[in-house]
Amino acid sequence: MPGTRKLGRETAHRTAMLRAMVTFLLENGKIETTVSRAKEVSALTEKFITMAKNETLANKRNAMAFITKEDVVKKLFTEIAPKYADRNGGYTRITKIGPRRGDAAEMAVIELI
Repeated sequence: MPGTRKLGRETAHRTAMLRAMVTFLLENGKIETTVSRAKEVSALTEKFITMAKNETLANKRNAMAFITKEDVVKKLFTEIAPKYADRNGGYTRITKIGPRRGDAAEMAVIELI
């Protein structure tokens, strides 16, 4: 279930961070982050891709309320969601890439399949 990890942040900060990361992932197709953040971003991204497969006004408004860039929402509904029309979930891949230099946090690359 999305939203169960606190990620060492207060609610508003965590929400803002996750909104930005989901937006960047949908915009660029790939981001590098820690494993726990990647798992949260993956769950939220998959939720929005599934929602975008059914193109209704309510779904567009819900996406606009969370995703921070209007052109990314347009890309989600016109390019990304149709690409996964015949797929039932599993739109993202998390690949672990080893520890981060400095604090040894486990790093991962999350990408759209």
